[in-house]
Amino acid sequence: MSPVVDPRSGHLSRFHGMPVFTLPAPGQGDGPFPAASTVAWRVAGEAWDGAFTPVWRRFLDEVAVEEVTALVIGAWWDDDHTTGIAPTVGRLIEERHRFPALRALQLADVVGEESEISWIRLCDLTPLLHAFPRLEKLGVRGGDDLDLEPLRHEALRELRIESGNLPRRPVQGLGGCELPALEHLDIWLGAEEYGADTTVEDLLPLLHPGGRLPALRHLGLANSEIQDGIAAAVAGAPVVPQLESLDLSMGTLGDEGGSALLAGQPLTHLRTLDLRHHYFSDPMAARMRLALEPYGVRLLMSRVPVFTGHSRYVAVSE
Repeated sequence: MSPVVDPRSGHLSRFHGMPVFTLPAPGQGDGPFPAASTVAWRVAGEAWDGAFTPVWRRFLDEVAVEEVTALVIGAWWDDDHTTGIAPTVGRLIEERHRFPALRALQLADVVGEESEISWIRLCDLTPLLHAFPRLEKLGVRGGDDLDLEPLRHEALRELRIESGNLPRRPVQGLGGCELPALEHLDIWLGAEEYGADTTVEDLLPLLHPGGRLPALRHLGLANSEIQDGIAAAVAGAPVVPQLESLDLSMGTLGDEGGSALLAGQPLTHLRTLDLRHHYFSDPMAARMRLALEPYGVRLLMSRVPVFTGHSRYVAVSE
């Protein structure tokens, strides 16, 4: 279950079931370091001083990277925090032969003091996934320059994209992917003001996967200004019966979307339905609870205060 969190609240403390250990920069701390396979290694420069390259070199030189199973990339720039992450991902791809055990990767574990989420420049993830065919978990934060071509990846079990400005192209690419092992998919769409332009139609291949996502058990389509439209599409989506949990949180979901969910296919098989950060009226919230909680569905709901003259907003945008 994905939490409703603001990326500015802190760096990852656990990843892939292990504590995160941030490798000190050269001269800031000596070993002994943890055993390579016992922690998720966080490699990052300083928020404003940059200097990622010396830390990366220390990682390769002083850690048994062939035993590393989980890697977190934090502030990846050397000088300018607006530098895209593509060269850093390129480094990882070039050194892929040194990471035979890598199974989990998080890109851009940065917080607001380092870079606003809408400023983060990502890259095409297609070469990365081809380079690591045994990768099981991939998380990315940001949206600018993010891309993904349709591909088949046999091992990926979890994919998480946290964005305040997700463009439609990678969503369309993801919709064409064959991911037979994928169990957990979370996508934060974001706000049009910051560049999000994904439509409900772009999401339909994920809702009607036609055998491309046979193992999917959790789906999150969250943090969206089109949350009502997404809810209406989910209400009749063929993927829903195979799910154990559904996340439509963090967006502008209101009574229209709630009514569509209740009028659609049964959701009583779900273990968890996350509708936090919603704009339901009291009657709609009561209807939702009455329709689902008696069947044992764990229903997560929290309403956003509505102020006169203010429009609905997503939880994470800038």
